[in-house]
Amino acid sequence: MTPAPTTYTTDAERWHAVQSRDTAATGHFVYAVRTTGVYCQPACKSRLAKRENVEFFADPGQAEAAGYRACKRCKAGQGSRRTDLVARACRLIEARETAPNLDQLGSELNVSPFHLHRLFKAETGLTPKAYASAFRAQRLRQRLDAADSVTEAIYDAGYNSNSRFYESAAERLGMRPREYRAGGQGATIHFAVAQCSLGAILVAQSERGICAILLGDEPEPLLKDLQDKFPKARLIGGDDAFERLVAEVIGFVEAPALGLALPLDVQGTAFQERVWQALREVPPGTTVSYTDIAERIGAPKAVRAVAQACAANAIAVAIPCHRVVRRDGDLSGYRWGIERKRQLLDRETALS
Repeated sequence: MTPAPTTYTTDAERWHAVQSRDTAATGHFVYAVRTTGVYCQPACKSRLAKRENVEFFADPGQAEAAGYRACKRCKAGQGSRRTDLVARACRLIEARETAPNLDQLGSELNVSPFHLHRLFKAETGLTPKAYASAFRAQRLRQRLDAADSVTEAIYDAGYNSNSRFYESAAERLGMRPREYRAGGQGATIHFAVAQCSLGAILVAQSERGICAILLGDEPEPLLKDLQDKFPKARLIGGDDAFERLVAEVIGFVEAPALGLALPLDVQGTAFQERVWQALREVPPGTTVSYTDIAERIGAPKAVRAVAQACAANAIAVAIPCHRVVRRDGDLSGYRWGIERKRQLLDRETALS
């Protein structure tokens, strides 16, 4: 399994990132040196300061408010005003029960709607409207677990009418809201476990399409993964017709260049779905970097978020996160193991 990503929320994690000059930590925090009065990005190549002289700040604005100036070597303050503007827009969106439109956001932040739209998409990879939709969907998932009724959760999450929510419920949740709230209760998912050249494989299909292709050493953990995701769904072992579908999926795993002519039930945030769509456009036999994918979706600074979206993918090979490598060509992590990633890439290269 891919290790959990570092959050950089503790001083210990942040100091380790500074010591190792971790480029993935860029944008998560800055560190300041009391003896020089300068703040830097975590990966700055300047001489490492003593730990007792270092303090951490969430962003350049906080460091400057504390009296520090930006490092000229790593340009720590570059873009801080733009980042702060987008962060303020995010806070406004998150604080409102009904998402403000672009004109309202521009008015409150004292910038033109066009300028805000351009900066917001450049920083986050999403438009303000898409960000509001994704945040509202995430809040709904949380409210569905705690609310006394689905209607209450819908209104608490910021949807101003039942009908408006239900228009996009299947797209955002992958099933009806009552089913999602109840851990898949009422939903029917057909599945089967088989063997392929990569080991055990589990294929699951909802009413909308293939919702999981899981790989592993043994079948039991794969079934547990499916049960954990939908503990109250009706899981049905595959019949003869489903076995034929599984055979088609296995044939695709063995030879991805053949393609898979089956619908997928893709469930994720708006950002994750954009990453997964970009991955599906990478042809067999080629690789791209996390940076390449970030640039393709119009979010060049969201390299770390791209890596997290790859790790969250539950539809192996059909959403080919195995084709993403580090910029230096290293295979990096893979949800189903580096060796399987290597085999998939070697197989595709040989057949291309």
